[in-house]
Amino acid sequence: MDSKRRKYRLAMLDDLTLREVFHFRVSLLGAITTITVSLLALIVLLSVLIVYTPLRNILPGYSASLRQQLIQESARVDSLQTDLTLQRQYLDIIKQLTAGDIKMDSVQSLDSLQRVERALILEQHNEATDAFLAQYEAKERDRLLLYDNTANRNVRQLYRPVRGVVVESADPDKHRYGATVHTAKNENVLATTPGVILSVDRMADNTWVIVLQNGAFVTVYRHVAKVFKTQGTGVEKGESIGMMDNEHDLVIELFDAGRFVNPEEVIVW
Repeated sequence: MDSKRRKYRLAMLDDLTLREVFHFRVSLLGAITTITVSLLALIVLLSVLIVYTPLRNILPGYSASLRQQLIQESARVDSLQTDLTLQRQYLDIIKQLTAGDIKMDSVQSLDSLQRVERALILEQHNEATDAFLAQYEAKERDRLLLYDNTANRNVRQLYRPVRGVVVESADPDKHRYGATVHTAKNENVLATTPGVILSVDRMADNTWVIVLQNGAFVTVYRHVAKVFKTQGTGVEKGESIGMMDNEHDLVIELFDAGRFVNPEEVIVW
């Protein structure tokens, strides 16, 4: 113990004159204590820097959390931009109403403002679209003729598929095989007969076409906004199979063994 406390003199001499420039006295115990305290202070300083500063992001394991945080912040920015756009559109409508530039009945809801441009594009028909629709209708009529079954050949009064008003009647001479029915928003689409969902197809305007088969009798629903049943699912008469929106009218088509049936003759609206 005495040897550890013994003082040692460390001196620095000038090489030319051998004059002492600097010196200090230290013991072995003092040197060990000084080094230990310095290391502990360095460890504490590094720990504080890592915990309370962004330097922790350079350590393995923190990069994933930083990436997740950046993704969340980016999503928040996008949401704020969308809200800001809707707010500006709302203020523009208020200004136009105040100035008398537009009538109250012509104001669109904020929910539909984002779909106006897409709806205008979809409503623009061209030769390619008309040719595709004609080919699809011809193909679908040929497919309906394949399901010939005499079990339910007699057509009875059917269950009303939706609550609404017929705004356009079917006219086979003009290749219009369905009746167009105007409905309220979120109106349920119901099965006219018990049967099986033959197909569920999505169209270019983001609406659905549902085909319901009951033996040889087939019901085609067009422009359905939401679908509740999948292909091959069995349904009962009056069961909900879909839902309408406020942008499209339901088109209902009926075929018995491939032959056209006027919906207004067998359905009480």
